[in-house]
Amino acid sequence: MARRTMPLLLAQWSSRVFSVQLDPGGRSAGLLHFGLREKPPAEAEEPDPFQDLCHPDPGRCYSLFVHGEDRVHAAKFHWTLRDKLVAKLPPACQVLTMFSVLPDVQGSLLKGFFLKEPSRSSSVTEMVLRDMVAHGDPLLPGPGSQWCQHLWPSSAEENQKMAEGSQRYYVVPSQSPGPHPAALNIRNSDVFYSLTEAQKVLEECGDLMPESRPVLELLEQRPRSGHSPGFPVVVIEGLDATGKTTLTGSLREALGAALLRSPPQSLAPWRTVFDREPPLLRRAFYALGNYITAAQIDREAAHRPVVLDRFWHSTAAYAIATAVSGPVGQLPPEGSEVYAWPQDLLRPSLVVLLTLDPEERKRRMKGRGEDQTREEQELDHNRLFRLRAEEAYRRIRGPACVSVDAGPSADKVLQQVLLLIRSHCSL
Repeated sequence: MARRTMPLLLAQWSSRVFSVQLDPGGRSAGLLHFGLREKPPAEAEEPDPFQDLCHPDPGRCYSLFVHGEDRVHAAKFHWTLRDKLVAKLPPACQVLTMFSVLPDVQGSLLKGFFLKEPSRSSSVTEMVLRDMVAHGDPLLPGPGSQWCQHLWPSSAEENQKMAEGSQRYYVVPSQSPGPHPAALNIRNSDVFYSLTEAQKVLEECGDLMPESRPVLELLEQRPRSGHSPGFPVVVIEGLDATGKTTLTGSLREALGAALLRSPPQSLAPWRTVFDREPPLLRRAFYALGNYITAAQIDREAAHRPVVLDRFWHSTAAYAIATAVSGPVGQLPPEGSEVYAWPQDLLRPSLVVLLTLDPEERKRRMKGRGEDQTREEQELDHNRLFRLRAEEAYRRIRGPACVSVDAGPSADKVLQQVLLLIRSHCSL
């Protein structure tokens, strides 16, 4: 189903791998992969890729993708699409996340949804989708964007072509394309590796989000790339409730240091707004927060040590763990460029990662009564997300994290970190 025709995109269908996201938090957390072939496969040669997903009633299935040259409009459209589909489609219709990629081709990811209607005899889902297009429903994407649904004609002309076999593709099983499909689009979409790339996103969404303008105005002249601050800069990282606030406060007193936090307080008026936006906009916002913080670090470190509560490691680890669903094995492999430190971002002298037993962390979380971000809420009920976030922290390089067990008393943790600072920093 297309708002307008894109021959190049349609011509690529048979080269793409399509992946349906199964229950991301349950026992079946994983991806079902399939491909398209112009010629019908031999029945014995190719099993039905949807055999388990569509058992016992195969029903009807639809694949729906969002594509757009205007990435901000496309991202905002996709972000609201699931809620609109769930509201309009019959309750029995499943709405699953779906991806499509050209294997090993960076930036080739298309995001969409796999719709499973349990009954072949029902055409309600198809009627809803056609009505959304025919009547200019608000779901229609912005300029330069389109919906793409393969194997389903949206006009009499396309129906005739399909009947003639010119646009008929057969669904066949496919091997996994490697790491999670979303990994091909992490760079400068979920994680930003330069000030320029993050800044571009907020500049592009200026007409849609007036809040982006005051954020851009906060950007100061960035510190010189690659230089070392005059005094050591120590970053304390870790999941919520691992003791970062207690430790950073103690380090400030012990070292006579300046204490900074990322994102900086200057972004507080807009955090709630951007936390409700799609990943592209939200991640760009937090990336800019790191550069604003870097300018603050540069000023303070000219006079005294700096202790920082979170920095780029948190921004990247949470983004990677959110973009890539399923088990840890779906993450990009160690050494991947997605774990590299941005070349234009000030590098700290030492990064300490506080680790804690999951049950102890949960116990500490109870009674805190603080507002949580979407990712922090996910940590509490999705074990796989927590494992991905922890592993992403460990894989980031340039600088890498030094892990410290946060289980002992606060004083013992402080003493251990002070020893690390003395051995890694010129104090």
